[in-house]
Amino acid sequence: MSFSLGSCRRLAGIAALALLSALARGDAASDIKITDAWIRWLPNDLPGGGYLTLTNQGSVGYVLTGASSAQFGDIGIHQTRSNHGLTEMAAVASIPLPPHAVVRFAEGGYHLMMTQPKRSLRPGERVMVTFHMSNGQTVAASFEVRSRSAAD
Repeated sequence: MSFSLGSCRRLAGIAALALLSALARGDAASDIKITDAWIRWLPNDLPGGGYLTLTNQGSVGYVLTGASSAQFGDIGIHQTRSNHGLTEMAAVASIPLPPHAVVRFAEGGYHLMMTQPKRSLRPGERVMVTFHMSNGQTVAASFEVRSRSAAD
């Protein structure tokens, strides 16, 4: 098989456009960093809370729309809010992650509500959680299961 100089230039041009397009869209797997990821262990297979720090290190914004794990039947994004002196927990459909934003999931704010565990988890174990962005991209992170005393 042989290529002419013109066809090589066309292929190089197509490759360059594809690369520029990918850079303009961003890549959540490399732009989004997940640190301090842990799950509060509760006995008797009760729902656990997931905590972490999400950092968008890229120049493109993302929108977090959900999370999933093979270890849980459901993971919801929730936020604890104060409403006229009462504290309530509400489901959150999405969280914008503008360029260079840092979003902390901590007690009293955003957190993951991890329900329907597939098996009993123990402190010290690690659980993979995948985060889903509105553009279809995903980012995975390992969470450490901790007891309340270890979390404090």
